[in-house]
Amino acid sequence: MSTFLKKILFIFIALGISFQVLAEGKKLYTENEFLDAFGAKSKEKVLQILGEPTRKEMSVKPTNASSVIGRPTGDRAGASKRVNIEMWYYNNLVKSDEKNVWKQTELTIMDGKVYNIGFFNNR
Repeated sequence: MSTFLKKILFIFIALGISFQVLAEGKKLYTENEFLDAFGAKSKEKVLQILGEPTRKEMSVKPTNASSVIGRPTGDRAGASKRVNIEMWYYNNLVKSDEKNVWKQTELTIMDGKVYNIGFFNNR
């Protein structure tokens, strides 16, 4: 392979790597910054700032929940309307200290607002 082609190949590889780094250049938050920025915010605000999560899950009541907990779980008299709960997961977004980053951040969203935030390394 000629020297000219090697140089051109090197330039394309270097540009590809630099564009990849720029594309993944999302902001890293400290724990307190993240809690202040997203605690009790709407899911639209979270989507606007963080974009789509890596993974989403919906909370559902198991069909055999009554037998597991040993008491009826049916609708009680005067019970409020059905609650929509989602869990959104983002990866490598929050620093646990100066050197380390939490592998996963979980946002629990209830009826369109962030209700709970968790940071995990072992999931």
